[in-house]
Amino acid sequence: MTTRIGRLFETLKHQNRKGLIAYLTAGDPSPLRTPALVAAMVRGGADLIELGVPFSDPVADGPVIQRAGERALKAGTTLATVLDIARQVRAASEVPLLLFTYLNPVLRYGLERLAADAAAAGIDGCLLTDASVEEAQAYVETMHRHGLDTVFLAAPTSTPRRIKLVAQYSTGFVYLVSRTGVTGVQESLSASVAPLVQAVRAVTGLPLAVGFGISTPAHVAELGRQVEAVVVGSAFVHLIERNAGSRTLETQLETFTRELKSGFGDSA
Repeated sequence: MTTRIGRLFETLKHQNRKGLIAYLTAGDPSPLRTPALVAAMVRGGADLIELGVPFSDPVADGPVIQRAGERALKAGTTLATVLDIARQVRAASEVPLLLFTYLNPVLRYGLERLAADAAAAGIDGCLLTDASVEEAQAYVETMHRHGLDTVFLAAPTSTPRRIKLVAQYSTGFVYLVSRTGVTGVQESLSASVAPLVQAVRAVTGLPLAVGFGISTPAHVAELGRQVEAVVVGSAFVHLIERNAGSRTLETQLETFTRELKSGFGDSA
């Protein structure tokens, strides 16, 4: 099984480049605007888009993404809406799309139904932030049966057993959390990233991406030396929050994406 995500990382390796993964909360500030925001990020150099599904109890998210989720929910965004957004993005772009959600909306929607509908909408994989990897076998089998990647999180606090399970069940790439706690912009990066990279590399040959707290080209440069991709979320969502009413939001988003990408030392 090779998805757009797998092909992306093969291309990056072949071209000796690093990937920029961009997160945004789908439906913020409105479902109608999200496809244009994704297009702006892609123009700016985002290699993979994480479409966040708004959820009423987002325990892993910091205040910036929590507020985005509240705005998206008020705008009427549901999991079905996010799949419709994905269809619109896919009609215009081959950018890899990762559905970023919590377990509760997936269970309400129905696991088998979600896997089928996500694949049909052009989604390439799914990341359940609060899924227990110890109990993930049925979820993984269902997703893989529909040709979707399953991305799991490894954190500095993850036990060796959990890291092995994350490696076993992940396809596409492994998402490394740069520190414990919730998402959010940070001034400096945790010293725990390097040992975590080393621990995960010891048990898998999959590409690694680091996220949580990354917000500047300097962060991107620092982490790009250690992993195959860097994930930026809260910094994008904060920019959207500050400029939601502006007609230049798309231009600002494209420019900021390009600035972050420049941290890798290439503008491809």
